Amino acid sequence: MDLRELFSPAAIAANWQEVASNQIPYLGEGLFTARKKAGLDLRWIKGAKGLPISLMPSAFDAKATFRDRIGIETLETEMPFFREGFKLKERDRQDLLRISESADPYAGDVIARVYDDANELIKAADVVAERERMQLLFPIDGNLGISIVANGVDYTYNYDPDGAWKATNYFEVSDADEDWSSSLTADPFADIQNARAAVQAATGNAPAIAIMNNNTFQILAKTQAVKERALRTNQFTFGTLTSAEVKNAVQDAAEVQVIVYDKMYRDENKVAHRFVPDGYVALVPAGALGNTYYGTTPEEADLMGSNAGDVTIVNTGVAVTRIVDPHPVNVNIFASEIVLPSYERMDEVAVLKVVLDSEDADDDNG
Repeated sequence: MDLRELFSPAAIAANWQEVASNQIPYLGEGLFTARKKAGLDLRWIKGAKGLPISLMPSAFDAKATFRDRIGIETLETEMPFFREGFKLKERDRQDLLRISESADPYAGDVIARVYDDANELIKAADVVAERERMQLLFPIDGNLGISIVANGVDYTYNYDPDGAWKATNYFEVSDADEDWSSSLTADPFADIQNARAAVQAATGNAPAIAIMNNNTFQILAKTQAVKERALRTNQFTFGTLTSAEVKNAVQDAAEVQVIVYDKMYRDENKVAHRFVPDGYVALVPAGALGNTYYGTTPEEADLMGSNAGDVTIVNTGVAVTRIVDPHPVNVNIFASEIVLPSYERMDEVAVLKVVLDSEDADDDNG
């Protein structure tokens, strides 16, 4: 058995495709279509009102702070770069050699462990893209942009530098009576309808889908307005509402389909977060909102097809690379990507902050 072929990037990619086929895709994958482009500049990626996003470039090999804004003066930028890997050390190599002994009961476990490690890298790359997309879809306090700070690098992209989107598309409950957690006085239907009407008046297209996490959905379900609507519609006088009944009530009264998105991830410090923060609702139109652009990584540009390393591309733009160090003999396997979403339809999206006390929300959308 040739271990070089067993753990080649192509074999890792094939294993990943099998694993990924059984996973529920991220919501953002459908809302921001994956696209590949050469290089790493975003010369023609559009934001609000069709204006190009202008961002400050930086070097790959230095710690950098990226502070960027949408504009029209400069039409170039650089997308953020992410890379991480693991090593198969000389001791690991000795364990792998046991695979040649067909009677070894641990051979399968050793192989699976290596593939699991590689799959975790690819999953981590997908998390980056979903974090970026969900930060755009759920801007904390209406500050529309992307910020990922880790490993001495600060990637910050401002999609609304003049606050124009926030002024027209971000809605926040103003007092305790309007807070959705004030179940007796809150009016979620009015909040959603007002936001939809504002977007429709400005763009001609009313949002058709309301996205929130399960915590926010449960707050919505407990409001008196939703209970009365659902019970009256179903001709009940009492009882506990099911999730389907709550969604039907909102669909009937506010004309939006409710999607509850509760996936989570762990950040660079291993702290768990929800992709969708508590207390926020995004009202979006049907169809894609933008694109998830993948640039050309250094591995794809310089190592693919060379003798220096083996490279395979998965998930549109994630480069899986294997490089062998001769002394000591280590096999380095890592994943890298250059990724950033565009947001062409941001003017057709409204975001509601429906709970006044949103301290938890600030922690959930990192």
